[in-house]
Amino acid sequence: MKKTLAIVGCGKLGSIVADAVANGILSEYELIGVYSRTCAKAESLAQRMPQAPTVCGSIDELLSMKPDFVVEAASPAAMRELALPALRGGSSVVTLSIGAFADDTFYAEVMATAKSCGTRVHVVSGATGGFDVLQTATLMGGATACFFNEKGPNALRGTAVYDDTLQSEQRTVFSGTAKEAIALFPTKVNVTVAASRASVGPEQMHVTMQSTPGFVGDTQRVEIKNEQVHAVIDVYSATAEIAGWSVVSTLLNITSPIVFI
Repeated sequence: MKKTLAIVGCGKLGSIVADAVANGILSEYELIGVYSRTCAKAESLAQRMPQAPTVCGSIDELLSMKPDFVVEAASPAAMRELALPALRGGSSVVTLSIGAFADDTFYAEVMATAKSCGTRVHVVSGATGGFDVLQTATLMGGATACFFNEKGPNALRGTAVYDDTLQSEQRTVFSGTAKEAIALFPTKVNVTVAASRASVGPEQMHVTMQSTPGFVGDTQRVEIKNEQVHAVIDVYSATAEIAGWSVVSTLLNITSPIVFI
């Protein structure tokens, strides 16, 4: 029997997951419900499916369908809204907005809820990777970790650090902890929180963000060291599509008899 799937967030990343279902890549899943703050996006996604899922008017309506898995491809705010009721209702969550887990209290509550309800939260790699190496090196003891992110100035428009001089001047626009980074850039540095939760924690991982004129895409570089290991995971992505495909990869692993971590 196929696993039932629902999607919260019907932009580019959610559409990649839906298309993977429609095209048979995620053949073990049936998409039964979709939700977006912009109803037109949800309706457009649903119409592309061979068997149209229900377009839900709220997250509560979507969760009432009791999907086996909820893919969150919206925002940390959406993750905070849906995580606990989804887990309590029997749905596991596959999330891109790990920035919500910078909050230690919320993180602990989600862990406790998932454990007591027999559900899980799957944190996808997004635009970086190497979570297995980060976790392993941390378990060995004595690890330190840092994260570097490079963006073009246009990607920073609308944030507190943007000004027009960034269009002609390379500059470090942020230096601080992963917890501070996600507070300043709620939708732009989720991967820093994911990497920190896989390793030394949001308050211990140092994050540097650089703005480079004319740069397109993202560079995400995470580095971890202990007495025996020095690992660097360096990923450049021209667009955010890799994040959507990392959800597809995670969903494949969930149902696969052989799992690549």
